[in-house]
Formats: sequence, C-alpha cells, structure tokens
Amino acid sequence: MEYRGGGLNWSKVVYVFFTLMSLTTIAGFLYDKNEIALFIAASVNVISTILKIGVKNLLAAELLATSLVADLHLIPAFFFVQFLNDMQTGIALAIGALIANIFSVALVLVESSKFRDDEY
Repeated sequence: MEYRGGGLNWSKVVYVFFTLMSLTTIAGFLYDKNEIALFIAASVNVISTILKIGVKNLLAAELLATSLVADLHLIPAFFFVQFLNDMQTGIALAIGALIANIFSVALVLVESSKFRDDEY
C-alpha cells in the first residue's frame, strides 16, 4: 500500500513535545530534588495542559484528564516544597504526576498507532 500522508501535523508535534517534556522534567526533579526543577516541571505541565485543550482526536479527553491530574499533583508539590519546606510530600506528589504523564505518553502511542492503522 502507498503512504497517503500529507506531511507532519505540527500541532500534534507541539503537544507531544510538551507531553514528553513534562515527563522528563518531572524525572529531572526527582533526580535533582530542588525547587527550580519542580517549578519548571509544573510550568511545562501547565503548558502541556493548555495545548491539549484544543486537541481533537480519538483520546483527547483522556489526554487532557491525565494532564490535569499531573497539574493537580505538581502545583501542590511546588507549594509543599517552596512554602512548607516539605520535600518528602513534594516528591510523593511528583511521583503521582510522573505516573499520570507515563499514562499520557502511553495514550499518545495508542492514539498514534490507531491513526496509522486507519491511514493504511
């Protein structure tokens, strides 16, 4: 069969990029355990969530939900670390966000494979 694709879908590239950046910045915080890394992780995740609001694909609701779950872990984690000096709770919440983002990446892979199946 012949490939009939019309090039890259740049909006998908951007939201997948921020999804992966969110995952990797959380991993960076868990490795380095400092407030700046956690702030960056939370910021990138919020950007990822905003980008997913306009996505219209097979698993759009699920992708947005996983991103919101990660936001609702990372934002409180930042407050626990920055204002309450409770790194242990911040790490625990970041692990929850990491799991949500791993699930989000899995959904992106499922959605991409479904799109590829429909394309051929």
